[in-house]
Amino acid sequence: MASKLTPVSWKTLKKIAEHLGFSYVRTKGDHMAFNKPGALRPIIIPKYPTINDPRIVKSFISTAGITQEEFLKLKDTL
Repeated sequence: MASKLTPVSWKTLKKIAEHLGFSYVRTKGDHMAFNKPGALRPIIIPKYPTINDPRIVKSFISTAGITQEEFLKLKDTL
């Protein structure tokens, strides 16, 4: 069974996105967009001090094309 998603900082999501090969594209307001060749859509990361909403993290995981377990492992190692 997967661990529960806990709050995470935008800096951690940025590190994971870059580790997965996504490149920074633009910032609009307080949201950063990252894209990589072959991705269906960009990853959007809000620059909130702490991202408490698990729906945002689940959207990140889905768009990045990784599993929740892979995400948790990357979060702990990066």
